[in-house]
Amino acid sequence: MTRERVAEDEGRGMQVVRAQQGLRELILAGDLPPGKRVSEPAMVDRLGVSRTPVRLALERLAQEGLVAPGATGGFVVRAFTAADLADAIEVRGTLEGLAARLAAERRPTASDLAPLRDCVAALDGVVGRPALSEADFDAYVQLNAFFHEELTRLSGSTVVARAIEQAAAQPFASPSAFVQLHATEPVGRDTLVIAQDQHRLLLEAIGRGEGARAAALAAEHARVAQRRLRAALDDGDRLAGLPAGSLLRLAAARA
Repeated sequence: MTRERVAEDEGRGMQVVRAQQGLRELILAGDLPPGKRVSEPAMVDRLGVSRTPVRLALERLAQEGLVAPGATGGFVVRAFTAADLADAIEVRGTLEGLAARLAAERRPTASDLAPLRDCVAALDGVVGRPALSEADFDAYVQLNAFFHEELTRLSGSTVVARAIEQAAAQPFASPSAFVQLHATEPVGRDTLVIAQDQHRLLLEAIGRGEGARAAALAAEHARVAQRRLRAALDDGDRLAGLPAGSLLRLAAARA
């Protein structure tokens, strides 16, 4: 393959990623509402990429579940119910339970676990404060994302990692989707304290090689997100501040 062909393929790949990110943002922001057919020519103009990357990006978003094939061709934006969102969180929790079990059964060394231990220590420093600022919640989101990435990495399975990535891409299924819902309020800190205790217990179970316990803890950990989802569905005034809040409002209406 010539150098020019390689550069051309890399450029097309970057366009697909750009189109995928742009389309996802438009959907989650409500600019492309549920049931709306996505016009490829319109997206070419809006996203500044050619038509083939738009089509490939839509195919990837269909795999994520954000769009679905239309009855007359093309793709339409999917509508989500509260049950859909709850199921997506449950799937992620189940897959992370598998990752935790595999990680424990690998019997990772102290060196393997060092990044996770450092992350848990940093999270302790955040949630241990008497009152949390918005900056503290932002720090928690970043550290929490790293914790879940490390958990997946320790599984040693690329298959499980891909499945978790796809599950977490569903609306509101990511580990930190609802962290900012009650930011700076006591209930928000209380929820993070519970989640952090589960982080610590998960780390201990993996370090001891307790696969079944690690899997159960990871599944239980996802139930914290389920409680946040229910709180979000019951708290319509706060939804506007959440990414994809418009989708959540529509899901609450369908519940």
